[in-house]
Amino acid sequence: MSKSFQKQVMRTSNARAKSVLATLVISLSAVSANAFADTSLTIEPYKATYTAYKWGDDVGQASIELSQLGEEKYSLIYTSKVSKFFLSDKRSEHSIFLIQGDNIVPSEYYYSRSGTGPDKSLEVSFSHQGNGKITIDNGNAFEWDGEFDNQIYRLDLAKQLAKGETSLTYDFINYRGQRRQYGVEVVDNETLKLPYGDLKTVKVKLIRDSKKRETFAWFAPSLDYALVRLQQFKEGEEQGDIKLKAFETL
Repeated sequence: MSKSFQKQVMRTSNARAKSVLATLVISLSAVSANAFADTSLTIEPYKATYTAYKWGDDVGQASIELSQLGEEKYSLIYTSKVSKFFLSDKRSEHSIFLIQGDNIVPSEYYYSRSGTGPDKSLEVSFSHQGNGKITIDNGNAFEWDGEFDNQIYRLDLAKQLAKGETSLTYDFINYRGQRRQYGVEVVDNETLKLPYGDLKTVKVKLIRDSKKRETFAWFAPSLDYALVRLQQFKEGEEQGDIKLKAFETL
């Protein structure tokens, strides 16, 4: 095998593995859900820990923690750290939001990423004065038209699943500071065997503009519809599988 061919193979393998790591951590961030005690907007603080798999191997873990900061103020923190071969990816998202009546109101959102490749970060603030405004630290600004941040739109998802809803649409600002819209459709009810144990779940599909990627997520009614598994495919090939390892109320 020539040295030039060896270098070409190594570059291709590195790019593919790096893409896998990014898929694992971004996907969990994109569909993770919070616990609602019932169909009213009552939030119970919790922490969930997940194991990430690729090609049958344990490649890292992620966690989601919801806590109450004040009478109406809450914090939702997502962290992940995965590695494959000599590549690594570490990410965090932090949402600060308010519960006002029956509404989830975004306030601040922070994103950071480090590891193989360039480091990235983003800060988003939501002003509720006047007509409302979304300000992003990259210089972009939008009128606030009720959009959520990249995490808290999923708080409503748990509530709606508990109500029996089967088709939903959400507008939000993603971790790149872009406006996006996702649909969520219930596709099945399944009993899963997970590191956490056996759980009855509701399986949903994330609907996005791109047809290249398919994302499925499973939520457990017995855990107030917390996310317990996530699986993503790209052009028919599995990119990652993330499963619940531990869950505790705080």
